[in-house]
Amino acid sequence: MKNFMDKDFILESETAKILFHNYADKMPIVDYHCHLSPKEIWEDRRFNNITEVWLGGDHYKWRLMRANGVDERFITGDAPAKEKFFKFAETLEKCIGNPVHQWSHLELRRYFGYAGALNSKTAEEVWNLCNQQLALPEFSARGIMEMSNVKLVCTTDDPVDSLEYHEKIKADESFKIKVLPAWRPDKIVNIEKPEFADYVNKLAEAADTEIVCIKCVKRALKARMDFFAGHGCNVADHGIEYAPYEPCSEEEASGIFKKAYAKEELTAKEIAQYKTYMLRFFGEEYSARGWAMQLHYGCKRNNNGFMYKQLGPDTGYDCILNGAPGPQLADFLDSLATENKLPRTIIYSLDPNDNAVIETIMGCFQNSDAIGKLQHGSAWWFNDHRDGMEAQMKSLANEGVLGNFIGMLTDSRSFLSYPRHEYFRRIMCNLIAGFVEKGEYPWDEEVLGRMVQDISYNNAVRYFGFDI
Repeated sequence: MKNFMDKDFILESETAKILFHNYADKMPIVDYHCHLSPKEIWEDRRFNNITEVWLGGDHYKWRLMRANGVDERFITGDAPAKEKFFKFAETLEKCIGNPVHQWSHLELRRYFGYAGALNSKTAEEVWNLCNQQLALPEFSARGIMEMSNVKLVCTTDDPVDSLEYHEKIKADESFKIKVLPAWRPDKIVNIEKPEFADYVNKLAEAADTEIVCIKCVKRALKARMDFFAGHGCNVADHGIEYAPYEPCSEEEASGIFKKAYAKEELTAKEIAQYKTYMLRFFGEEYSARGWAMQLHYGCKRNNNGFMYKQLGPDTGYDCILNGAPGPQLADFLDSLATENKLPRTIIYSLDPNDNAVIETIMGCFQNSDAIGKLQHGSAWWFNDHRDGMEAQMKSLANEGVLGNFIGMLTDSRSFLSYPRHEYFRRIMCNLIAGFVEKGEYPWDEEVLGRMVQDISYNNAVRYFGFDI
């Protein structure tokens, strides 16, 4: 029996141990997609207790607590912080095999030096230890990022954002980690949402222009993209149910926009037409600007209407949207590629059944514009565990070039989430070592060491063109 999460956790062979300890583990972190608050980074937020930094906003943990029958008062409600932590500890001890159990213990080890197991018996001990550590000067938001060997992060920012905190962070020469905005224009794409018209008014105000037609929308968005580019942005991200492809002229798109702005009901076809038109517009703009486009799709959001009314979005009530149409994704990409306007694109699906679909679609559009111009994004959200990561990387190895993979991201709101990169690197090194151990790839330490370092860090820096 192996020791619980020892230094060789997940590493099943000497080859895997060499690749991880001598190569992957030494690499810095570039987190090109996260949901950290630029305001909290600028203010160098401090945390009063482990509950604040660990459970606040973490819907992964909230879902587990609900599945364990914990009352909402101890999850998102007004229960004392210590009681919330104890309820999580009671839940965690039952979560054998769940990645949250493994992430949580990696975080306890890396940040707080706790090598035991968090459960109902040890909750008091861990509570006291973590809170003592969090009171130390180095355990601020910035301090945690620095001790994690982070070099750069891209936050997730709405086109109407002032980016004032990005400006302040950049002006602070004492903080060496780069914090760049990433463009997330979902609210102007989601024309079917009841708040769409109000958002258009916010966009008009931010761009200091009048918006009465689709040309106005595009003009305002271009102005805001110019503003974001001036703050170092070169990454865009879209959260969509699936990539639609319902061809639409500018005249049709303008008519659909005017209906929505007047709060008139749209047909399903009109919604798909508008979304296709806007996503194509964005793709063309990204191509012209040299930005990378991320497409996160395959999620059905806010399924519990009762709880959505109480807590709002991103609170743990989303699920996998099964059967997102691959042919439409292919047609969407082709509509841009045909005009030589397809940007570097990263595709993530929440449905693991889409892995091979993504690989084969990507293979149709690779070219010399970039090494790995189209990327199959790291196993996302509900797939963010060992089985999911291995399946995604095996699929990429089967159909593409694994050595060009741009690797892991946190997709997290927590400053303690960086051990997810370690978790990924251990899984990646073990997977690659498995090919060697089975005689399917030659043992060449120089080549393999460089490969795992590239996947861990170098490929992402090169792909996005980050100046680090």
